Amino acid sequence: MKFPGSVLISLVLFMSETAAALCLSAGYRNTGDRMWQTLTLIFALVPCALVQLSLVFIHRDASRDRPLVLLLHLLQLGPLVRCVEAFYIYFRAGRVEDPYVSITKKRQMPKDGYSEEIEKEVGQAEGKLCTHRSAFSRVSVIQAFLGSAPQLTLQLYICVLQQEVTVARSIFMVLSLLSIVYGALRCNILAIKIKYDDYNVRVKPAAYLCIFMWRSFEIATRVTVLVLFGSVLRIWVFLIVLLNFLGFFLYPWILFWLSKSPFPENIEKELSRVGTTIVLCLLTFLYAGINMFCWSAVQVELSDPDLISKSQNWYCMTVYYIVRLMENAFLLLMWYIYRTDFYLYVCAPMLFLQLLIGYCMGVFFMLVFYQYCHPCKKLFSSSITEALLSCFKILYFICQHQKSTLLTGKVMMKSPENIDEARGSSKTIDSQNRSIHQSVSSNA
Repeated sequence: MKFPGSVLISLVLFMSETAAALCLSAGYRNTGDRMWQTLTLIFALVPCALVQLSLVFIHRDASRDRPLVLLLHLLQLGPLVRCVEAFYIYFRAGRVEDPYVSITKKRQMPKDGYSEEIEKEVGQAEGKLCTHRSAFSRVSVIQAFLGSAPQLTLQLYICVLQQEVTVARSIFMVLSLLSIVYGALRCNILAIKIKYDDYNVRVKPAAYLCIFMWRSFEIATRVTVLVLFGSVLRIWVFLIVLLNFLGFFLYPWILFWLSKSPFPENIEKELSRVGTTIVLCLLTFLYAGINMFCWSAVQVELSDPDLISKSQNWYCMTVYYIVRLMENAFLLLMWYIYRTDFYLYVCAPMLFLQLLIGYCMGVFFMLVFYQYCHPCKKLFSSSITEALLSCFKILYFICQHQKSTLLTGKVMMKSPENIDEARGSSKTIDSQNRSIHQSVSSNA
Protein backbone atom coordinates (compact mmCIF):
# COMPACT_ATOMS: atom_id res chain seq x y z
CA MET A 1 0.00 0.00 0.00
CA LYS A 2 1.33 3.41 -1.00
CA PHE A 3 2.36 5.83 1.75
CA PRO A 4 -0.12 8.77 1.95
CA GLY A 5 2.53 11.44 1.55
CA SER A 6 0.30 13.72 -0.53
CA VAL A 7 -2.21 13.82 2.34
CA LEU A 8 0.50 14.93 4.78
CA ILE A 9 1.85 17.60 2.40
CA SER A 10 -1.64 19.02 1.83
CA LEU A 11 -2.30 19.16 5.57
CA VAL A 12 1.04 20.84 6.38
CA LEU A 13 0.53 23.51 3.71
CA PHE A 14 -3.07 24.12 4.78
CA MET A 15 -2.32 24.40 8.51
CA SER A 16 0.86 26.47 8.12
CA GLU A 17 -0.73 28.92 5.69
CA THR A 18 -3.84 29.37 7.85
CA ALA A 19 -1.72 29.94 10.96
CA ALA A 20 0.50 32.44 9.11
CA ALA A 21 -2.58 34.30 7.85
CA LEU A 22 -3.98 34.61 11.36
CA CYS A 23 -0.66 35.85 12.75
CA LEU A 24 -0.26 38.38 9.94
CA SER A 25 -3.82 39.66 10.38
CA ALA A 26 -3.09 40.14 14.08
CA GLY A 27 -0.03 42.17 13.09
CA TYR A 28 -2.17 44.36 10.80
CA ARG A 29 -4.58 44.88 13.70
CA ASN A 30 -1.78 46.04 15.97
CA THR A 31 -0.56 48.56 13.37
CA GLY A 32 -4.10 49.84 12.70
CA ASP A 33 -4.40 48.53 9.12
CA ARG A 34 -8.02 47.43 9.37
CA MET A 35 -8.55 47.02 5.63
CA TRP A 36 -5.53 44.73 5.16
CA GLN A 37 -6.57 42.76 8.25
CA THR A 38 -10.09 42.23 6.89
CA LEU A 39 -8.93 41.17 3.42
CA THR A 40 -6.31 38.81 4.85
CA LEU A 41 -8.92 37.14 7.06
CA ILE A 42 -11.43 36.87 4.19
CA PHE A 43 -8.89 35.21 1.87
CA ALA A 44 -7.97 32.81 4.68
CA LEU A 45 -11.36 31.86 6.12
CA VAL A 46 -13.53 31.65 2.99
CA PRO A 47 -11.39 28.96 1.28
CA CYS A 48 -11.05 27.22 4.63
CA ALA A 49 -14.85 26.91 4.81
CA LEU A 50 -14.95 25.67 1.19
CA VAL A 51 -12.35 23.04 2.08
CA GLN A 52 -14.52 21.74 4.94
CA LEU A 53 -17.58 21.58 2.67
CA SER A 54 -15.62 19.75 -0.01
CA LEU A 55 -14.37 17.10 2.41
CA VAL A 56 -17.89 16.55 3.76
CA PHE A 57 -19.28 16.31 0.21
CA ILE A 58 -16.61 13.91 -1.07
CA HIS A 59 -16.84 11.59 1.94
CA ARG A 60 -20.68 11.91 2.00
CA ASP A 61 -20.75 12.57 5.73
CA ALA A 62 -24.05 14.46 5.52
CA SER A 63 -25.94 11.21 4.88
CA ARG A 64 -24.01 9.22 7.51
CA ASP A 65 -24.38 9.23 11.27
CA ARG A 66 -21.08 10.93 12.17
CA PRO A 67 -21.94 13.96 14.34
CA LEU A 68 -18.45 14.24 15.87
CA VAL A 69 -16.81 14.48 12.43
CA LEU A 70 -19.32 17.13 11.35
CA LEU A 71 -18.66 19.09 14.53
CA LEU A 72 -14.90 19.01 13.90
CA HIS A 73 -15.52 20.27 10.38
CA LEU A 74 -17.54 23.15 11.79
CA LEU A 75 -14.56 23.93 14.02
CA GLN A 76 -12.36 24.03 10.85
CA LEU A 77 -10.45 20.91 11.92
CA GLY A 78 -11.68 18.66 9.13
CA PRO A 79 -8.35 18.23 7.26
CA LEU A 80 -6.57 17.31 10.51
CA VAL A 81 -9.18 14.65 11.32
CA ARG A 82 -9.04 13.24 7.79
CA CYS A 83 -5.26 13.05 7.87
CA VAL A 84 -5.30 11.18 11.19
CA GLU A 85 -7.92 8.81 9.79
CA ALA A 86 -5.86 8.19 6.64
CA PHE A 87 -2.70 7.35 8.62
CA TYR A 88 -4.70 5.15 10.98
CA ILE A 89 -5.95 3.15 7.98
CA TYR A 90 -2.43 2.97 6.53
CA PHE A 91 -0.70 1.65 9.67
CA ARG A 92 -3.55 -0.73 10.50
CA ALA A 93 -3.87 -2.18 7.00
CA GLY A 94 -1.16 -4.84 7.32
CA ARG A 95 -2.34 -6.16 10.67
CA VAL A 96 -5.96 -6.98 9.86
CA GLU A 97 -6.94 -8.86 6.72
CA ASP A 98 -9.73 -7.29 4.67
CA PRO A 99 -12.80 -9.53 4.47
CA TYR A 100 -13.95 -7.85 1.24
CA VAL A 101 -11.71 -7.50 -1.82
CA SER A 102 -12.62 -5.97 -5.16
CA ILE A 103 -10.81 -6.61 -8.45
CA THR A 104 -9.88 -3.71 -10.70
CA LYS A 105 -8.63 -3.95 -14.27
CA LYS A 106 -6.07 -1.52 -15.59
CA ARG A 107 -4.20 -1.43 -18.87
CA GLN A 108 -0.46 -0.89 -18.99
CA MET A 109 1.20 1.67 -21.20
CA PRO A 110 1.51 0.24 -24.73
CA LYS A 111 4.85 -1.28 -25.70
CA ASP A 112 5.49 -1.97 -29.39
CA GLY A 113 1.84 -1.19 -30.08
CA TYR A 114 0.53 -3.76 -27.59
CA SER A 115 -1.16 -2.92 -24.28
CA GLU A 116 -1.57 -5.63 -21.66
CA GLU A 117 -4.48 -5.62 -19.23
CA ILE A 118 -3.66 -6.45 -15.62
CA GLU A 119 -5.92 -7.29 -12.69
CA LYS A 120 -5.32 -6.06 -9.17
CA GLU A 121 -7.01 -6.89 -5.88
CA VAL A 122 -8.00 -3.78 -3.94
CA GLY A 123 -8.95 -4.21 -0.30
CA GLN A 124 -11.40 -2.11 1.63
CA ALA A 125 -8.63 -0.25 3.47
CA GLU A 126 -6.80 0.61 0.26
CA GLY A 127 -10.05 1.87 -1.27
CA LYS A 128 -10.64 4.18 1.68
CA LEU A 129 -7.07 5.43 1.46
CA CYS A 130 -7.53 6.19 -2.25
CA THR A 131 -10.63 8.19 -1.35
CA HIS A 132 -8.60 10.21 1.17
CA ARG A 133 -5.87 10.88 -1.41
CA SER A 134 -8.42 11.98 -3.99
CA ALA A 135 -10.19 14.23 -1.48
CA PHE A 136 -6.97 15.93 -0.37
CA SER A 137 -5.90 16.43 -3.99
CA ARG A 138 -9.10 18.32 -4.71
CA VAL A 139 -8.81 20.23 -1.45
CA SER A 140 -5.28 21.33 -2.40
CA VAL A 141 -6.59 22.75 -5.68
CA ILE A 142 -9.39 24.65 -3.90
CA GLN A 143 -7.03 26.02 -1.26
CA ALA A 144 -4.46 27.04 -3.88
CA PHE A 145 -6.59 29.03 -6.30
CA LEU A 146 -9.43 30.30 -4.12
CA GLY A 147 -7.25 31.18 -1.13
CA SER A 148 -3.50 31.19 -1.70
CA ALA A 149 -3.50 32.91 -5.10
CA PRO A 150 -5.60 35.94 -4.01
CA GLN A 151 -3.67 36.01 -0.74
CA LEU A 152 -0.29 36.11 -2.50
CA THR A 153 -1.51 38.87 -4.82
CA LEU A 154 -2.78 40.91 -1.86
CA GLN A 155 0.38 40.58 0.23
CA LEU A 156 2.66 41.44 -2.69
CA TYR A 157 0.48 44.47 -3.42
CA ILE A 158 0.80 45.58 0.22
CA CYS A 159 4.59 45.23 -0.03
CA VAL A 160 4.64 47.48 -3.10
CA LEU A 161 2.40 50.12 -1.50
CA GLN A 162 4.24 50.17 1.83
CA GLN A 163 7.66 49.82 0.14
CA GLU A 164 8.61 47.27 2.77
CA VAL A 165 8.93 43.49 2.93
CA THR A 166 8.66 42.25 6.51
CA VAL A 167 9.82 38.83 7.66
CA ALA A 168 6.30 37.63 8.52
CA ARG A 169 4.92 38.78 5.18
CA SER A 170 7.78 37.21 3.21
CA ILE A 171 7.30 33.86 4.98
CA PHE A 172 3.57 34.02 4.30
CA MET A 173 4.14 34.80 0.61
CA VAL A 174 6.55 31.87 0.24
CA LEU A 175 4.00 29.54 1.84
CA SER A 176 1.26 30.88 -0.44
CA LEU A 177 3.41 30.40 -3.55
CA LEU A 178 4.27 26.84 -2.52
CA SER A 179 0.59 26.14 -1.91
CA ILE A 180 -0.38 27.46 -5.35
CA VAL A 181 2.35 25.51 -7.14
CA TYR A 182 1.46 22.33 -5.26
CA GLY A 183 -2.23 22.83 -6.04
CA ALA A 184 -1.43 23.30 -9.74
CA LEU A 185 0.73 20.16 -9.63
CA ARG A 186 -2.11 18.15 -8.10
CA CYS A 187 -4.43 19.58 -10.75
CA ASN A 188 -2.11 18.25 -13.47
CA ILE A 189 -1.95 14.81 -11.87
CA LEU A 190 -5.73 14.71 -11.41
CA ALA A 191 -6.20 15.65 -15.07
CA ILE A 192 -3.92 12.80 -16.18
CA LYS A 193 -5.68 10.25 -13.97
CA ILE A 194 -9.15 11.37 -15.07
CA LYS A 195 -8.34 11.39 -18.78
CA TYR A 196 -6.49 8.06 -18.69
CA ASP A 197 -8.57 6.27 -16.07
CA ASP A 198 -8.31 2.91 -17.89
CA TYR A 199 -4.51 2.87 -17.69
CA ASN A 200 -2.06 2.25 -14.88
CA VAL A 201 -0.41 5.69 -14.72
CA ARG A 202 2.96 6.13 -13.00
CA VAL A 203 4.38 9.64 -12.78
CA LYS A 204 8.18 9.79 -12.68
CA PRO A 205 10.22 12.29 -10.60
CA ALA A 206 11.34 14.11 -13.76
CA ALA A 207 7.69 14.81 -14.57
CA TYR A 208 7.09 16.21 -11.09
CA LEU A 209 10.15 18.45 -11.46
CA CYS A 210 9.02 19.76 -14.86
CA ILE A 211 5.52 20.50 -13.57
CA PHE A 212 6.95 22.26 -10.50
CA MET A 213 9.23 24.50 -12.60
CA TRP A 214 6.52 25.14 -15.18
CA ARG A 215 3.94 26.20 -12.60
CA SER A 216 6.43 28.19 -10.49
CA PHE A 217 7.50 30.43 -13.39
CA GLU A 218 3.98 30.76 -14.77
CA ILE A 219 2.24 31.66 -11.50
CA ALA A 220 5.00 33.89 -10.07
CA THR A 221 5.18 36.01 -13.22
CA ARG A 222 1.40 36.23 -13.52
CA VAL A 223 0.95 37.46 -9.94
CA THR A 224 3.82 39.96 -10.31
CA VAL A 225 2.36 41.37 -13.53
CA LEU A 226 -1.07 41.85 -11.93
CA VAL A 227 0.45 43.54 -8.88
CA LEU A 228 2.63 45.91 -10.93
CA PHE A 229 -0.29 46.88 -13.16
CA GLY A 230 -2.59 47.32 -10.16
CA SER A 231 -0.08 49.54 -8.36
CA VAL A 232 -0.30 52.22 -11.08
CA LEU A 233 -3.82 51.66 -12.50
CA ARG A 234 -5.87 50.49 -9.52
CA ILE A 235 -9.33 50.78 -11.07
CA TRP A 236 -8.40 49.15 -14.37
CA VAL A 237 -6.96 46.06 -12.71
CA PHE A 238 -10.43 45.25 -11.32
CA LEU A 239 -11.81 45.41 -14.87
CA ILE A 240 -9.07 43.08 -16.15
CA VAL A 241 -9.67 40.58 -13.33
CA LEU A 242 -13.45 40.75 -13.76
CA LEU A 243 -13.29 40.18 -17.53
CA ASN A 244 -10.92 37.23 -17.09
CA PHE A 245 -13.00 35.68 -14.37
CA LEU A 246 -16.38 36.11 -16.07
CA GLY A 247 -14.98 34.85 -19.37
CA PHE A 248 -13.71 31.59 -17.91
CA PHE A 249 -16.75 31.22 -15.65
CA LEU A 250 -19.28 31.56 -18.48
CA TYR A 251 -17.30 29.63 -21.11
CA PRO A 252 -18.37 26.10 -19.94
CA TRP A 253 -21.98 27.24 -19.61
CA ILE A 254 -21.99 28.72 -23.13
CA LEU A 255 -20.60 25.47 -24.56
CA PHE A 256 -23.23 23.52 -22.60
CA TRP A 257 -25.99 25.76 -23.95
CA LEU A 258 -24.74 25.40 -27.53
CA SER A 259 -24.52 21.61 -27.22
CA LYS A 260 -28.25 21.47 -26.27
CA SER A 261 -27.53 18.58 -23.92
CA PRO A 262 -29.87 17.62 -21.06
CA PHE A 263 -29.18 18.95 -17.60
CA PRO A 264 -26.71 16.66 -15.75
CA GLU A 265 -28.56 14.72 -13.08
CA ASN A 266 -25.99 12.05 -12.19
CA ILE A 267 -23.65 14.08 -9.97
CA GLU A 268 -25.21 12.97 -6.69
CA LYS A 269 -28.47 11.09 -6.24
CA GLU A 270 -29.41 12.91 -3.05
CA LEU A 271 -28.99 16.36 -4.59
CA SER A 272 -31.98 18.22 -5.97
CA ARG A 273 -31.84 20.24 -9.17
CA VAL A 274 -31.02 23.38 -7.21
CA GLY A 275 -28.23 21.57 -5.33
CA THR A 276 -26.81 20.23 -8.59
CA THR A 277 -26.83 23.73 -10.06
CA ILE A 278 -24.96 25.06 -7.02
CA VAL A 279 -22.33 22.32 -7.31
CA LEU A 280 -21.86 23.06 -11.03
CA CYS A 281 -21.55 26.79 -10.33
CA LEU A 282 -18.90 26.11 -7.68
CA LEU A 283 -17.05 23.87 -10.15
CA THR A 284 -17.01 26.54 -12.85
CA PHE A 285 -16.08 29.12 -10.19
CA LEU A 286 -13.02 27.03 -9.32
CA TYR A 287 -12.28 26.56 -13.03
CA ALA A 288 -12.30 30.34 -13.54
CA GLY A 289 -10.07 30.86 -10.51
CA ILE A 290 -7.49 28.42 -11.84
CA ASN A 291 -7.41 29.91 -15.34
CA MET A 292 -7.03 33.37 -13.88
CA PHE A 293 -3.48 32.49 -12.81
CA CYS A 294 -2.44 29.48 -14.93
CA TRP A 295 -3.60 26.88 -17.42
CA SER A 296 -6.09 24.57 -15.72
CA ALA A 297 -4.91 21.35 -17.49
CA VAL A 298 -8.54 20.15 -17.47
CA GLN A 299 -11.44 21.46 -19.51
CA VAL A 300 -14.82 21.53 -17.80
CA GLU A 301 -17.48 20.02 -20.06
CA LEU A 302 -20.91 20.11 -18.43
CA SER A 303 -22.43 17.91 -21.14
CA ASP A 304 -20.07 15.04 -20.27
CA PRO A 305 -21.13 12.57 -17.52
CA ASP A 306 -17.77 13.07 -15.77
CA LEU A 307 -17.98 16.89 -16.27
CA ILE A 308 -14.43 16.79 -17.65
CA SER A 309 -13.36 16.73 -21.28
CA LYS A 310 -11.09 13.73 -21.84
CA SER A 311 -9.77 14.84 -25.22
CA GLN A 312 -6.30 16.37 -25.47
CA ASN A 313 -6.91 19.74 -27.12
CA TRP A 314 -3.56 21.26 -27.99
CA TYR A 315 -5.13 24.19 -29.83
CA CYS A 316 -6.97 25.51 -26.76
CA MET A 317 -3.72 25.36 -24.79
CA THR A 318 -1.79 27.12 -27.55
CA VAL A 319 -4.38 29.87 -27.87
CA TYR A 320 -4.46 30.30 -24.09
CA TYR A 321 -0.70 30.78 -23.76
CA ILE A 322 -0.44 33.08 -26.79
CA VAL A 323 -3.27 35.30 -25.53
CA ARG A 324 -1.93 35.24 -21.96
CA LEU A 325 1.56 36.23 -23.13
CA MET A 326 0.10 39.12 -25.13
CA GLU A 327 -2.00 40.19 -22.14
CA ASN A 328 0.99 40.11 -19.78
CA ALA A 329 3.07 42.11 -22.26
CA PHE A 330 0.27 44.69 -22.60
CA LEU A 331 -0.16 45.03 -18.82
CA LEU A 332 3.58 45.45 -18.38
CA LEU A 333 3.63 48.08 -21.12
CA MET A 334 0.87 50.01 -19.36
CA TRP A 335 2.81 49.75 -16.10
CA TYR A 336 5.95 51.01 -17.84
CA ILE A 337 4.10 54.01 -19.30
CA TYR A 338 2.21 55.02 -16.14
CA ARG A 339 4.78 54.00 -13.50
CA THR A 340 5.12 56.30 -10.51
CA ASP A 341 8.18 57.86 -8.85
CA PHE A 342 8.53 54.79 -6.63
CA TYR A 343 9.87 52.84 -9.60
CA LEU A 344 12.57 55.38 -10.43
CA TYR A 345 15.11 53.29 -8.53
CA VAL A 346 14.03 50.12 -10.38
CA CYS A 347 15.41 49.28 -13.80
CA ALA A 348 12.01 49.12 -15.49
CA PRO A 349 13.15 47.77 -18.89
CA MET A 350 15.14 45.00 -17.19
CA LEU A 351 12.18 44.06 -14.98
CA PHE A 352 9.91 44.10 -18.03
CA LEU A 353 12.27 41.74 -19.86
CA GLN A 354 12.79 39.47 -16.85
CA LEU A 355 9.06 38.92 -16.35
CA LEU A 356 8.49 38.08 -20.02
CA ILE A 357 11.47 35.71 -20.01
CA GLY A 358 10.17 34.12 -16.80
CA TYR A 359 6.80 33.44 -18.42
CA CYS A 360 8.53 32.01 -21.49
CA MET A 361 10.59 29.76 -19.20
CA GLY A 362 7.34 28.41 -17.77
CA VAL A 363 6.13 27.66 -21.31
CA PHE A 364 9.47 25.97 -22.04
CA PHE A 365 9.15 23.59 -19.08
CA MET A 366 5.55 22.91 -20.10
CA LEU A 367 6.74 21.88 -23.58
CA VAL A 368 9.44 19.66 -22.07
CA PHE A 369 6.86 17.97 -19.86
CA TYR A 370 4.38 17.20 -22.63
CA GLN A 371 7.05 16.21 -25.15
CA TYR A 372 9.35 14.05 -22.99
CA CYS A 373 8.06 13.55 -19.41
CA HIS A 374 4.31 13.01 -19.71
CA PRO A 375 3.48 9.51 -18.39
CA CYS A 376 0.94 8.91 -21.19
CA LYS A 377 2.75 10.51 -24.12
CA LYS A 378 2.58 7.21 -26.05
CA LEU A 379 -1.21 7.58 -26.18
CA PHE A 380 -1.11 11.02 -27.84
CA SER A 381 -2.49 11.08 -31.36
CA SER A 382 -0.26 14.08 -32.10
CA SER A 383 2.52 15.77 -30.17
CA ILE A 384 2.37 19.29 -28.83
CA THR A 385 5.16 20.44 -31.16
CA GLU A 386 3.10 19.41 -34.19
CA ALA A 387 0.12 21.34 -32.83
CA LEU A 388 2.29 24.42 -32.21
CA LEU A 389 3.71 24.25 -35.73
CA SER A 390 0.25 23.97 -37.24
CA CYS A 391 -0.98 26.93 -35.16
CA PHE A 392 1.99 29.04 -36.23
CA LYS A 393 1.35 28.09 -39.86
CA ILE A 394 -2.26 29.24 -39.52
CA LEU A 395 -1.14 32.54 -37.94
CA TYR A 396 1.49 32.99 -40.66
CA PHE A 397 -1.11 32.36 -43.37
CA ILE A 398 -3.49 34.91 -41.80
CA CYS A 399 -0.73 37.53 -41.53
CA GLN A 400 0.39 36.93 -45.12
CA HIS A 401 -3.20 37.17 -46.37
CA GLN A 402 -3.72 40.48 -44.57
CA LYS A 403 -0.41 41.78 -45.84
CA SER A 404 -1.27 40.84 -49.42
CA THR A 405 -4.69 42.52 -49.21
CA LEU A 406 -3.09 45.70 -47.84
CA LEU A 407 -0.50 45.74 -50.63
CA THR A 408 -3.11 45.26 -53.34
CA GLY A 409 -5.21 48.02 -51.79
CA LYS A 410 -2.25 50.41 -51.81
CA VAL A 411 -1.43 49.57 -55.44
CA MET A 412 -5.04 50.14 -56.46
CA MET A 413 -5.05 53.50 -54.72
CA LYS A 414 -1.72 54.66 -56.18
CA SER A 415 -2.11 53.56 -59.82
CA PRO A 416 -4.46 55.82 -61.87
CA GLU A 417 -4.85 53.13 -64.52
CA ASN A 418 -6.13 50.71 -61.90
CA ILE A 419 -8.52 53.38 -60.65
CA ASP A 420 -9.89 53.91 -64.16
CA GLU A 421 -10.19 50.14 -64.60
CA ALA A 422 -11.98 49.86 -61.27
CA ARG A 423 -14.36 52.68 -62.25
CA GLY A 424 -15.00 51.09 -65.65
CA SER A 425 -15.69 47.71 -64.07
CA SER A 426 -18.06 49.31 -61.56
CA LYS A 427 -19.92 51.07 -64.40
CA THR A 428 -20.19 47.77 -66.31
CA ILE A 429 -21.59 46.05 -63.21
CA ASP A 430 -24.11 48.87 -62.72
CA SER A 431 -25.30 48.65 -66.36
CA GLN A 432 -25.63 44.87 -66.04
CA ASN A 433 -27.67 45.25 -62.88
CA ARG A 434 -29.98 47.79 -64.60
CA SER A 435 -30.54 45.49 -67.58
CA ILE A 436 -31.34 42.56 -65.27
CA HIS A 437 -33.78 44.74 -63.32
CA GLN A 438 -35.50 45.88 -66.54
CA SER A 439 -35.81 42.29 -67.80
CA VAL A 440 -37.27 41.17 -64.49
CA SER A 441 -39.81 44.04 -64.49
CA SER A 442 -40.82 43.36 -68.13
CA ASN A 443 -41.37 39.66 -67.34
CA ALA A 444 -43.49 40.62 -64.37
